[in-house]
Amino acid sequence: MHIAGFNPNSFVDYPDNISAVVYIGGCNMNCWYCHNKSILNISDFYEKAEITEKIFKRRDFLDAVVITGGEPTLENEEELTEFIKLIKSYNLKVKLDTNGTNHEMLKRLLPLLDYVAMDIKAPLEKYNIISIIDEEKINSIKNSISLLIKSNKDYEFRTTFAPNLSQQDILEIAELIKGCKKYYLQQYVPIDDNEKLRAHPPSLITDTVEKVKQKVPCIARGI
Repeated sequence: MHIAGFNPNSFVDYPDNISAVVYIGGCNMNCWYCHNKSILNISDFYEKAEITEKIFKRRDFLDAVVITGGEPTLENEEELTEFIKLIKSYNLKVKLDTNGTNHEMLKRLLPLLDYVAMDIKAPLEKYNIISIIDEEKINSIKNSISLLIKSNKDYEFRTTFAPNLSQQDILEIAELIKGCKKYYLQQYVPIDDNEKLRAHPPSLITDTVEKVKQKVPCIARGI
């Protein structure tokens, strides 16, 4: 496995749970505001046995393991499945973070998962303002949204309210995910102090959340 990073203790990555976080290197998107770019093209990875041993030793102090990235569904499916099953054998829950571009793999993994967090970057027709993406991936994202909404799993959709997204864009996303359990609207955080694009004011985020609530359950995050 391409394990590019590890956090042994997190209180924020799995709602209401203490989790360890496993970062998978590599991604099939190139979102311009990504804060994990440093792990996307590295070649020096952790040994899987080292990470599973760390998790095993801490299992009594954890509720779950979060598998994030990068994009975890780019991993070899057999290896990722074995990893998830091993974590479950420690009596820990597993949360997967994904961009939804590998619908078929997500469908096969879903029975093993306890929670899925799927990023929705923009309205489908505007994805290219966030990342270069093709029609095949857009269709997979659409299918992943439908898969999660129809599932009996715990999940969330989330959008970073980037400066080049408007309130209307967020409302269009809300229409796309109608029927969902949970939607988080996240504050954009600049990559560095020299970033020219500035975050939307908190007042716009709270106003947008109130409007979105008329369509789907929505919570602001990071303001």
